[in-house]
Amino acid sequence: MRHEETEFVGGPLDGRLIEVVVGMTGQPPKEYVVPVEGTRYVYHRVAGVKGQNRTPWVFRYDPEGKRAPGRKWPWSRRG
Repeated sequence: MRHEETEFVGGPLDGRLIEVVVGMTGQPPKEYVVPVEGTRYVYHRVAGVKGQNRTPWVFRYDPEGKRAPGRKWPWSRRG
């Protein structure tokens, strides 16, 4: 399996570079969940800003811990 170093922003992993498994397309998963003794920290993948972040993909901390929304098909109803 291929790994890629990915930067984490915010939360307990702020500023760390961690190797994350990437999929067949070479992209890391849309969310990364870190379980810690009864709690869980949720990070969502966003595109990194060149010159500001060290990696092309960045995981941003979500303090509310919401899971990523499902797929949004163009023919589906919203709301």
